[in-house]
Amino acid sequence: MRSLLKLFFFFSLFLETSFYAQGYAATGTIKGSIYDTDTRLNLIGANVTLVNTLQGAATDLNGNFEIKNVLPGSYSLKFSYIGYHPVTKTDIIIRPERITFVEAELKSFSFQTDSIIVSGGYYNESEIQPNSITNYSYEEIRRAPGSAGDVSRILMGLPSVAKINDQSNSLIVRGGSPIENNFYIDNIEIPNINHFPMVGSSGGPIGLLNVDFIEDVNFYSGGFSSNFGNRLSSIMDIKLREGNRDEYETQIDLSFQAIGGIVEGPIYEGNGSWFLSVRKSYLDILFESVAPSEAMPSYYDSQAKITYNISQNHKISLLNILSIDRQTMTYKKAFDYNKNNYFDININMNILGINWQYIWNKSGYSDFSVSHLYWDDNKDFTDTRTRLNRSILKTIEQEVRFINTNHYKINATHKLDFGLESKYLFNKYNNIYSQAIDPLGQDTPELIVQRKMNGYRLAGFINYNWETDNKMILIPGLRISYSDYNNTLHIEPRLAFTYKLDEVSSLSFSYGIYYQSIPTIFLAQNTLFKNLEDPQASHYVISFNHLLTQDTKLTLELYDKEYKKLLMDPSLPQILTYDQSIFESDFDSHKELISAGKAYSRGIEISLQKKLATNFYGLIAGTYYRSRYKDLKNNWRDRIYDNKFSFTIEGGYKLNEQWEFSGRWIYAGGAPYTPFDLNASKAVNDGVYDKYRINGVRLPDYHSLNFRFDRRFHFSSSTLVFYFSVWNAYGRKNLYAYSWNDLKNEPQEEKQWTLIPIFGLEFEF
Repeated sequence: MRSLLKLFFFFSLFLETSFYAQGYAATGTIKGSIYDTDTRLNLIGANVTLVNTLQGAATDLNGNFEIKNVLPGSYSLKFSYIGYHPVTKTDIIIRPERITFVEAELKSFSFQTDSIIVSGGYYNESEIQPNSITNYSYEEIRRAPGSAGDVSRILMGLPSVAKINDQSNSLIVRGGSPIENNFYIDNIEIPNINHFPMVGSSGGPIGLLNVDFIEDVNFYSGGFSSNFGNRLSSIMDIKLREGNRDEYETQIDLSFQAIGGIVEGPIYEGNGSWFLSVRKSYLDILFESVAPSEAMPSYYDSQAKITYNISQNHKISLLNILSIDRQTMTYKKAFDYNKNNYFDININMNILGINWQYIWNKSGYSDFSVSHLYWDDNKDFTDTRTRLNRSILKTIEQEVRFINTNHYKINATHKLDFGLESKYLFNKYNNIYSQAIDPLGQDTPELIVQRKMNGYRLAGFINYNWETDNKMILIPGLRISYSDYNNTLHIEPRLAFTYKLDEVSSLSFSYGIYYQSIPTIFLAQNTLFKNLEDPQASHYVISFNHLLTQDTKLTLELYDKEYKKLLMDPSLPQILTYDQSIFESDFDSHKELISAGKAYSRGIEISLQKKLATNFYGLIAGTYYRSRYKDLKNNWRDRIYDNKFSFTIEGGYKLNEQWEFSGRWIYAGGAPYTPFDLNASKAVNDGVYDKYRINGVRLPDYHSLNFRFDRRFHFSSSTLVFYFSVWNAYGRKNLYAYSWNDLKNEPQEEKQWTLIPIFGLEFEF
């Protein structure tokens, strides 16, 4: 650790000397556009102010603006227009001899008012979501301590996300499971945004998205509108930026886990743009030298986007995301380091999508998306002690999706959102689940699955937004969905209500019924499983928001999530099968399943957030909640991610335009686990749970400190960013589970990551 720090400071001194030798005269440019939230039409004559400077601009006849000769550094931009709510965007990074593009959307006042506008626009109101929403910009994601540029890991500091395992970025949202989350990128649905994903789930160890292309992220942790469906817990809506429409740019990235590059540029006189990112990991080399006992992961990913304006009102974009993952544990390594299994994992995933946006003059707009998912997942696990196969899983899932969303502004106080979705599935499963001992010590016979599963799902939705006056907003909604596989029709009402107590305070409520299709990897195991009912959750959320200052917001939320029809296995009556993706790290075979599980998650969350208005930003957040389920013996038990409480302190300080320091400390209650029945386990040489203490004991409390610092070097026509981060800075030995070691025939602790230094370089030229 000390050697790395010394190397960094010597490196900084060298570059800083070079930097001053070249001077600091080079400046950058800000370009962008401003448009109306409801119509997507460009706003002419809107004001753009570079906060705390004398520089600014106004938009031209096309809604575009340009600010030249801006010194390199970090800025805030304030956008304002007569009759509209102001918006302030922070963390605008200016680089020498480079163009920074910024888009802003402004929402018009529904009623004219003579009152003073107190809000500075740091926190924007969502058109469709009054509560349980968190927004992140690109720079907030990039610099977040403990995230390593992973868009999912930045959410771990939120009170709505449980703290389970540092090795995984699986989102456990308000008592849900990784099955229950979904992702959208530019209106294209994507089931998983991670390397080494698990079929049927949304989690993984490493994020695959290049955050340099992310413009912003909206995370909905509950009570989301009817625009989104087929998930019980959360939605992450990601918007990617466009490529540079004026000039070609190149960037080289080097991090602790991968090396990559970015190229981007204009198309046909600035009417369009493109970008391409390619990364290749070297974790296999790193693991071999610093963690020889672990399996060697290797991955490759690429992302590309092409955008073109056909006319002023028509824009098309093409998006492709490719991920290739490989991981191998040899028999020799598994035997030498007492690993239960050796394995070979090969996963290929590709998403290709086309999006067309059509602006209907002054009344609204439409988005049409068509996408294709290809997911080839091959896993071969072999028992180290017996050298017999445990499972051979060969899965190919393909989906063709169509999504249409429309926004219609009837007038200043009445608006509609409506749309249609269709999904066509072409799945193929060739899976062998070998004979095994289940968690309660019972024999599970071999199961061979050779099956094709084709089908379709349809959905339609509508939201009506009614602003009755300057104080009250009512948004009723409805979603209707149909699946041909189990011939089910779901009607899902939604409701959101906001009342503005004064200029800086509001009270809101949201309610909704949500259904989610059972993962097809479950359904493929037995033709009778088509008779299973889809799981259901009802959300109730009450939220209070208060602006302490223009850039500081206090939020208090209470929620209740009621589950019904969760999957249960009658042979494992004490265990909630729906949570299996967490405690087993994969889905096992089941001879019989029933839709009989009930659960609830209830809690209170409080957060105090400060945006980067000057040189400091931060978040203080805490939660107390309970997440429990009712087993088939009518006993209420804790779910395996019921931390009960968590507390987060996160923040950063910009010392100047070159140096930035940040940190995050999390403390959370220990998660429940089930101890082994030692006699039964030793008798069968496999882990057998104590059925009388299912989730009845808790792990030690979790706590960890992550810190990070960034150093920017601005040269005459290029920029170098160096960052250094330490995860689990004081080396806390957090546990995430107890497992049974088959080779030693005894239980063992599964520890989370200890102290890990992380570094990276980004060179833009």
